[in-house]
Amino acid sequence: KKFPYASRGCSSDVLADLPLSMESFIKVVQRIEGRGLGPSPLTVVRSLRGVAYEGDAFVEHFLGDPDPFPSGENEAPMWDPTLSEFIHLMVRHRIVGQAREEGVVLGSDGTTVALGSLLLGIEAGLVAGAGESVSGLYSLTIARNLGLSFLHSQDSQILGPDGCWDNVTFPRVFTLSGPPSLATDALVNGGMDGVLLGKYLSTHPLHALQLSTVLRDYYGLHPGGPPEGPHLISFQRRDNFRRLVNGSVLQELVLGSLATLQRLGEAEDTGQAAALEDVVKGGVQKFVHRYLECPVIIPRCQWGARPYRGSPTQLSLPLAFMYIHHTHTPRQPCLSFRQCTADMRAMQRFHQDVRRWDDIGYSFVAGSDGYIYEGRGWQWRGAHTRGHNTRGYGIAFVGDYTATLPARRSLELVRESLASCGVMAGWLTGNFTWHGHRQLVNTSCPGGALYLEIESWKQFRSRDQAARHH
Repeated sequence: KKFPYASRGCSSDVLADLPLSMESFIKVVQRIEGRGLGPSPLTVVRSLRGVAYEGDAFVEHFLGDPDPFPSGENEAPMWDPTLSEFIHLMVRHRIVGQAREEGVVLGSDGTTVALGSLLLGIEAGLVAGAGESVSGLYSLTIARNLGLSFLHSQDSQILGPDGCWDNVTFPRVFTLSGPPSLATDALVNGGMDGVLLGKYLSTHPLHALQLSTVLRDYYGLHPGGPPEGPHLISFQRRDNFRRLVNGSVLQELVLGSLATLQRLGEAEDTGQAAALEDVVKGGVQKFVHRYLECPVIIPRCQWGARPYRGSPTQLSLPLAFMYIHHTHTPRQPCLSFRQCTADMRAMQRFHQDVRRWDDIGYSFVAGSDGYIYEGRGWQWRGAHTRGHNTRGYGIAFVGDYTATLPARRSLELVRESLASCGVMAGWLTGNFTWHGHRQLVNTSCPGGALYLEIESWKQFRSRDQAARHH
């Protein structure tokens, strides 16, 4: 069946004007919404599905044929033909060669999202919101990708990786940081977002609200705020997804998706149910650790880090200490990806050019935008706590916390997610302890208010205890 988009030829001028960003995609959706009498949100999503998943038996098993010309609507192209190639590039997921991932866009929060998985969740939610039964929300968005990846990816890379854009202000090419699995970080992000928005739309029919408005709200691009208070927003995707499913539930969803693929002839039936269950159980455990227990860490390439000067020194792991800092300069918290990345670059320039260090000194930096930023990371010695850099990690909160505290979510990310992630991965000992910078060096860092806060943290060690154990 012929879908309502023109041939893939289009003006290079049109393509040159549009970065591969979530904001660009929302603008495309707005243009579609503005054609003719204004297609319904479900019509818009189905037409895009026709590009992303044309002839996909698994998707059509749950959602049916993406009828390009719903009854009562004009049989006219759903979008301007000059946008056709750009829409293909945005929504049709594939890996080109060994490293370039297409069908993904950069969100305003700095994370990368596969649009196809997102759109399937939205369509399933819209159908359910219209009173029809849709049972495949998780299968469509995330469970199928996970199951196929667990079965067919090499054991060392069954999930991920993440990657980096060529330019975060005008993204055009996304390059993976390692061998691709069938469940890259972008596919997982899009899948989780699809589940969350699908759940929302299944109980909150759009009525007169446009799809572009829901997307702007969720991805933090609308001044009116998110559609369901401050929690239904992209930087909270891991927390919100974790509230919906746990490991055992996800395991059943993945097994169910694989069974459906086998019935459709899209996957081989090995007849070894116990072995398959073991593979899926192990894969789900890795998924839970990577995406639900660990925080998002924005990699160096995404904040525009300069190269390390010289050769980094590898740490002898695991370490037993976490040293808390505030940056003091910048003095203000960073509240957005754009602001936090600018602050990271400024701190690295100061540390390299003024202090003559090899790199930014901190191991990790916490913004108030809901993310952790990679400094020297888990494996390399930092320059954050004089005399103790080989023994612990330096974690800095952006801002001056002499009299105020960082955002509550930033504190939780460091205290709960980053720490437990380090322990489970073997970077930190299970009995590690927290310390303020001032306990070990003659400084006011991390500021009086923040120091009082970390004194209440479990596994904090007092000044006298710190001196005895260092």
